[in-house]
Amino acid sequence: MFNLKLLQKNKTLKYGVPMLLLVVGGSFGLREFTQIRYDSQKIRKRLDPSLEAKVNIQRQPVILEEEYELKETNLDEWKNIRGPRPWEDSREYQEQQRRKLSNKD
Repeated sequence: MFNLKLLQKNKTLKYGVPMLLLVVGGSFGLREFTQIRYDSQKIRKRLDPSLEAKVNIQRQPVILEEEYELKETNLDEWKNIRGPRPWEDSREYQEQQRRKLSNKD
């Protein structure tokens, strides 16, 4: 009887143990919920069998030069041209750029 009253007055047992149980239990609970999330994403990303036959999933890594065909371009004569700002009319700005380029040549 005497030990039970001492245990009830002990702050570590009164507040610490429930806190530890909440932290450890919450960690396991969150792990389960995140696993459900990732499983559902994996199911949504699956392709139909008809599409999967057309798409080669085991593709070789893409080389940047092949993707953008940089081998054919001449980088020595490259000019940096500023694009239109959101508040500028894009057609009007393009016409100005074309006039500038034609005047320089």
